[in-house]
Amino acid sequence: MKTTSQWDIVCTVDDLVPESGIAVWTPEGPVAIFYIPHRLPALFAISHTDPFSGANVLARGITGDLKGEPVVASPLYKQHFNLVTGQCLEDDSVKVRTYRVLLDGNAVRLEVSKAKSLVEAA
Repeated sequence: MKTTSQWDIVCTVDDLVPESGIAVWTPEGPVAIFYIPHRLPALFAISHTDPFSGANVLARGITGDLKGEPVVASPLYKQHFNLVTGQCLEDDSVKVRTYRVLLDGNAVRLEVSKAKSLVEAA
């Protein structure tokens, strides 16, 4: 199998909440998209699943800035995750997946994997 990616529309600008996150469903599972309008880029996407609890809650976390980096604090155990790298600030061994996200007109697009067989790719 050869893995490629595609840009899926997951929501619209109207769905976004400033300084907050929303959860969207993708073929790869739940993703948290954060809209921080005073930063460039203003959109960030990470896994919605808290690696410490296994619960899908990160979109409900509180966003902020630690040492100049955008973060979200998990609403359960309060660990902070860097929105750019996915790195947990309290535990270097833990990282959540990050996704590329962009604004295309009114649509918010997320880059997700698309499995292609080698026969299709040829």
